[in-house]
Amino acid sequence: MKEQVCVDAKGVLFDMDGVLISSIGSVQRCWKVWAKMYGVPDAENFEVKHGVRAIETVKMLRPDIDPDEGVRVIEKLELEDTADLKVLPGVRKLLASIPHDRWLIVTSATRNLLVGRLKAAGLPLPDRLISGDDVINGKPDPEPYRRGAEILGLKPEECVVVEDAPSGVGAGLAAGCRVLGVLGTHTADELHEASWIVPSLENLAVTTSNGGLELCFTPAQ
Repeated sequence: MKEQVCVDAKGVLFDMDGVLISSIGSVQRCWKVWAKMYGVPDAENFEVKHGVRAIETVKMLRPDIDPDEGVRVIEKLELEDTADLKVLPGVRKLLASIPHDRWLIVTSATRNLLVGRLKAAGLPLPDRLISGDDVINGKPDPEPYRRGAEILGLKPEECVVVEDAPSGVGAGLAAGCRVLGVLGTHTADELHEASWIVPSLENLAVTTSNGGLELCFTPAQ
């Protein structure tokens, strides 16, 4: 059994899907529908890469179409498909324990999709956030997490990023943040570059300490 680890930080930057909520069923279903609509070969077996902005996926699959229109279509499909969306274990308690000005969401999802999913899940909408619409370069580029730290008025090294996908882990590290990987959508081997890895956010407790935050968790075996 590994010993508990406690680290100091001033802010926490959360990815959304796969960290706070799970909508992977919707994502996979809707991208298969989208791929069929747009004549992508073998559409019924298409598996979208997790943690990447929709606009990048649209450009990869159909570089000949208007990417903004392609994004609008997949966004509409996903907003209408929330039947099996769920809040992941430990999330509600964790978010309630962190001062509202010390955390935000940094996601590859569009702003409309981010708001729609949080409402469907019954989770609080942060005062400030970074969506896929707000950046020029999406994950694994460091821009999203650098912007997230700036919004909190912090340096990247003062923040801990919480991620479930290799692209997000890479983005957080490249931005200069420490990264806590969460198992679920990817294996520990796939998240091996993260500073630490936990089985779920049930393993993370955040308390205020000396004007900052203390994050305590037991790393995955």
